[in-house]
Amino acid sequence: MKSDRSVVEELTPPQDQATAIAQSLAAPSSGTVANGGAGPAVQVPGGGHSVGILCAVALLSAIAWGLHVRAASKAAVAHATQSAAIISVNVVHPVEGSKADDLTLPGNVEAFTDTPIFSRTNGYLKKWYFDIGARVHKGDLLAEVETPETDQQLDQSRAELERMQANADLAGVTSKRWQALLAKHAVSQQEADQAQSNYIAAQATVDACKANVRRLQQLQSYERIVAPFDGVITARNTDIGDLIDAGSGSTNPRELFHLAAVSRLRVYVAVPEVYSDSIRDGASVTLTQDSDPGRVIPGAIVRNARAIDHSTRTLNVEVDVDNAKSVLRPGAYVFVHFHLPAIGNTVTIPSNTLLFRSEGLRVGVVHGGRVRLVPVTIGHDFGNSVEITSGLTAADEVILDPSDSLVNAMAVHPNPGGLRGQS
Repeated sequence: MKSDRSVVEELTPPQDQATAIAQSLAAPSSGTVANGGAGPAVQVPGGGHSVGILCAVALLSAIAWGLHVRAASKAAVAHATQSAAIISVNVVHPVEGSKADDLTLPGNVEAFTDTPIFSRTNGYLKKWYFDIGARVHKGDLLAEVETPETDQQLDQSRAELERMQANADLAGVTSKRWQALLAKHAVSQQEADQAQSNYIAAQATVDACKANVRRLQQLQSYERIVAPFDGVITARNTDIGDLIDAGSGSTNPRELFHLAAVSRLRVYVAVPEVYSDSIRDGASVTLTQDSDPGRVIPGAIVRNARAIDHSTRTLNVEVDVDNAKSVLRPGAYVFVHFHLPAIGNTVTIPSNTLLFRSEGLRVGVVHGGRVRLVPVTIGHDFGNSVEITSGLTAADEVILDPSDSLVNAMAVHPNPGGLRGQS
């Protein structure tokens, strides 16, 4: 299509023609034609008639030129009006994938094994060997408790055991004698049976005394408080001379130490119900924390509750983390990044591209310079952007801030160099 300037130039007479017409109008009316002073004048027969013809031609040319200029101006105005009627729109290309493919949720770090350590016997703390922050191994002696009452009870039970053992020995000898006399018919059967029963009862008493001695020996062994597993002492709540009550015997037992296994940690995460179907045991995750945001810590999903909590509508998920280098600490607040499986043909577009129409949600797409209103389905709403699960591809040109007057087949002019939508 020719531009407005080209149309005007075609309708404008050449400069030489205009000059010739002007010179003709300025010539003398007589039949004598000057020769420019170079020689005698030339006599033109019928000069007045020729001048009239020239004047008529010049007038017609001027009228024709004016008509053409007016027509060209009208055409230029019509073309400009038609061009202005085509609106210009900003377009973006959808981004492949979705934010939902990377789900980030807060998590609480807990020690793999975490336990308070109480005394199993009553007494006084004689000495402690480890303070907070100390790393201990299974079987290490943490503290010693003096138990004078238990020691005396053990001595008493041992003496009682010796007495009962002596009585049992005498009852055994007596029973054997009565059995020998019974064979000679020197005693009655009743007397022999009575001696045998006394021996059996004495043996049972000895066994009871032995069990009591073992019980007191076990209580005495609790004077030595040892670490039940490898870990770190996270609390010490006692000191030398403190009165110690057995943890299971007092109303408000006081823990002596708190021990946590930190070489491997558990992270518990509450996953919203909408994402629960995407959680798979054994899947890899990554962790970050505000104290060191640049460090990415690998982990793995080991188990989940397999039930939705009624109060929070979430799924409790456990993530285990290898903490051999002590990167994390029990009780820390971390962010767990779940890499969920991507949904096919999912794209992300800005929220200001959506059109809410009576027939449903629509998006304006430019195709061949014309608008096409495409129905779309939203997967997740991220605020400033939305996940589209059907209706769009990454190659589409989506209109930003569409007007309510946008209709199908409307001619538009998309701004060149459309940027990718921000996800």
